[in-house]
Amino acid sequence: MTKFSWSRFMLLAMLIFILALAACSSDDTSNEGSTGESDPATEESTDDSAEEPTDESDAESEEGTDEGTEESADGESAETEPKITEFEPAFPEQTRAPAIVTETELNEEVIVDGLGVLWGMAEFEPNRLLVTQRDTAELLIVNINEFAVSEPIEGTPEVNNSGQGGLLDVAIAPDFDESRMVFLTFSQDVEGGTVTALGKGALSEDESSLENFEVIFQAEPAYDGDLHYGGRIIFDDEDNLFLTTGERSDDPIRERAQDLDAYLGKVIHITQDGEAVESNPFVEDENALDGIYSYGHRNIQGIDYHPETGDLWIVEFGPQSGDELNIIEPGNNYGWPIVSYGIEYSGELINDGISEHEAQGFIEPRYYWDPTSAPSGMAFYDNDAIPEWENNLFIGGLVSSYIARIVIEGDTIVGEERLLTDEGERFRDILVTEEGALIASTDGGVIYKITAAGE
Repeated sequence: MTKFSWSRFMLLAMLIFILALAACSSDDTSNEGSTGESDPATEESTDDSAEEPTDESDAESEEGTDEGTEESADGESAETEPKITEFEPAFPEQTRAPAIVTETELNEEVIVDGLGVLWGMAEFEPNRLLVTQRDTAELLIVNINEFAVSEPIEGTPEVNNSGQGGLLDVAIAPDFDESRMVFLTFSQDVEGGTVTALGKGALSEDESSLENFEVIFQAEPAYDGDLHYGGRIIFDDEDNLFLTTGERSDDPIRERAQDLDAYLGKVIHITQDGEAVESNPFVEDENALDGIYSYGHRNIQGIDYHPETGDLWIVEFGPQSGDELNIIEPGNNYGWPIVSYGIEYSGELINDGISEHEAQGFIEPRYYWDPTSAPSGMAFYDNDAIPEWENNLFIGGLVSSYIARIVIEGDTIVGEERLLTDEGERFRDILVTEEGALIASTDGGVIYKITAAGE
């Protein structure tokens, strides 16, 4: 080979090598971040603001059910994103329910906006809501017919508003018309850290203040952290309270969700004075706290009664995927952090990747999400204003930025729809008014009202 041809050969070989190297580099770059795994949450970015990847896809449907709700003709799931985990459900209906679509024409209105993180709501008079602002610890009155917001009500408790803390849920006493009693949950500074606290006070006749506010319950032990307070409250049919708590997130404190001598990661059943209800399942156990009703929970963000069956349902955060919808029965253990349909934010398995609850002696969730919906407040639609919605469950989604409509037959999830997917809001709480309007509050300070068109 001549000197000239040899040089040309070397130049050509070098060019091929450079092109091949560039192609490999391009492939590596295109695969970055394609695993679908979220980084550990830091809420605001913490846990409920960065739970999992967002799914804002609309469900497409063609075939109607008996109730008139349209269901996908080929049974396509409402979830269009790939799974985060490799776990298989314990039964076919446990995850990825068929997509459905509401047939009723809906009207969607923005009632107010710009109010900050609106964590809890309660209707105390027709079309008038008590609303909590988490970070400023303000209690407000919102008139959803007049699009009006009151000045902050005085007399609310001091809160620790770091991380997920602040003024949380609100509920009114069953005899509110006479007692004027309002119940609030919040994160409270105590010796050793913070706790989920529950207190009550009377709304003054002029609605300007809470009078004689007092703390009636603290979910001990205290912990020096700012995540997973839980904090939802609801009254039972005997006028006692259910209070939900989180397990405070961190390892190893989260293990106390399994301990009956701690109020972390629990559903708690107490009177309006903060005392344990006498029929609670562990009152005869000397090693258990009397107020515990169920345990083994991660961070319960929604609670409500099924209007038809009377079952108590809750929704709670999973870690990276594995958010759970559960029916609560007294004394039951729901398995966290021993079993989970999710994984750590690092991508590591939880407890060697045990997902099957029943095989380990725990209660299987009725439904779970993979990837997450980051579920928050929820409410059953116990009204006939939109007939096809009767007894359906509505759940606010945080990172997922939608409201999930869940259709239930018995205790089985048979359909899921996703509403307000284009709003880009983190839906924090859900309420159904006496007149049948679906109300949703967001972390962006917006309150939405959804009704049948023409109403």
